[in-house]
Amino acid sequence: MSFSTFGALIFALITSSLTFSAAPQSATYTPKPNSIERKQILDALRSPVEAELKKDVVFKVDHLKVSGDWAFMRGVPMQPGGKSMNYKGTPYEEAIKEGVFDDGICALLQMEKGKWRVVTYVIGATDVPYVGWDKEFHAPSQIFK
Repeated sequence: MSFSTFGALIFALITSSLTFSAAPQSATYTPKPNSIERKQILDALRSPVEAELKKDVVFKVDHLKVSGDWAFMRGVPMQPGGKSMNYKGTPYEEAIKEGVFDDGICALLQMEKGKWRVVTYVIGATDVPYVGWDKEFHAPSQIFK
């Protein structure tokens, strides 16, 4: 093999490895209703929310996106059966009385060792608390759109 052929081969290997490493992250998608993945994500979120509220919770999902090992959910905590959540006796009761509460929830989750875990969540924000979560937690920005 001549030096020029060897040099061309090295250049091709370096170029292909750079192209591979610059490949886009995993596709972003919404897990289908009633899918196992969707249930696993919502169950992971349900546990800390129920512990905080001391009430059973289901979620009305308005937005759920997954990319790689990250998931972002935006929705509304509800009572089983679909009734609005009763926040009496919860940490949010006073905020409701003061009129500074929106009953939505947003949550960022990450897959670790085959299980979804909640990275952070916010209930009742009257602003958009997840702005900057992509940078703060190194999550893919496309899941928030």
